[in-house]
Amino acid sequence: MNKELIEKLKENFPKEPGILGRDKYFNSAILIPLIFRHGEYYLLFQKRAAHIRQGGDICFPGGGFEDEYDETFLDTALRETHEEIGIKPQDVNVIGQLDTMVAPIGAVIEIYVGVIEEEVLERDLNLNEEVEKVVLVPMSQLKEHPAKEYTLRQVVQPSYIDSEGKEQIIFPAKKLGLSERYQKPWGHKNHKVWVYKVSNEVIWGVTAVIINDLLKRY
Repeated sequence: MNKELIEKLKENFPKEPGILGRDKYFNSAILIPLIFRHGEYYLLFQKRAAHIRQGGDICFPGGGFEDEYDETFLDTALRETHEEIGIKPQDVNVIGQLDTMVAPIGAVIEIYVGVIEEEVLERDLNLNEEVEKVVLVPMSQLKEHPAKEYTLRQVVQPSYIDSEGKEQIIFPAKKLGLSERYQKPWGHKNHKVWVYKVSNEVIWGVTAVIINDLLKRY
C-alpha cells in the first residue's frame, strides 16, 4: 500500500460533499419572497414576459450565477430579485435556504427564502422587461388546494430527425461499440410533474416542486 498516494488523494477530497459535475450544469439561484398581508403570509411569484424563453410561465425571482457580480449564490438570488422586480437586497430578510435542487432541465438551483415587508413591496416594486406581472398567492390557499400530480415520459434520444427529414446521430453508440439498445431511444421513464392552479394561473414544473417542498415545512 502506497501511503503517500493515499494521503495525496485524501488531501484532494472536498471539505464538504458537493454536486459532482456541477460545472456542467447551469448554476442558478432563486428567492422565495414571503409577504405578510391580510393577516397571513403570501408567496410572491412573477409571470415571465411573453417574448422571452419560457414566456408566460410562473416562477420565483432568480437567475444564473455570474462571476462578475456574485460571490455567493445568495448574491445571485438577491441581485436577480432586484433586477427583475426592483426590491433591493437590503430590504430582503433572508431567513434560510432549502435543499439544492438538480433539475431535469439541466440546472442546479439554490433556493433561498426571504421576507419582504408589504410597504417595501408597494414602494419599490418595479418590473423589468422580462416580467409581465407579479402574482401574490396566500400560502393557506396552496395548502388547501394541493398540486395535482401528472406524468411525463422521458426518453433518451441518441439521434433526431432534422428539418430536412435526415437522421442526425448525436451519440454514436454503434461506433463506440456499445450495446444495440443504446443505438435507438432508451430510458422510457415516467417523470412526476406537479401542477397548481391558483389565481387564474397555472404553476407547474420546477416551481411547483419547490412550492411542494416549502409547504411540507410550513
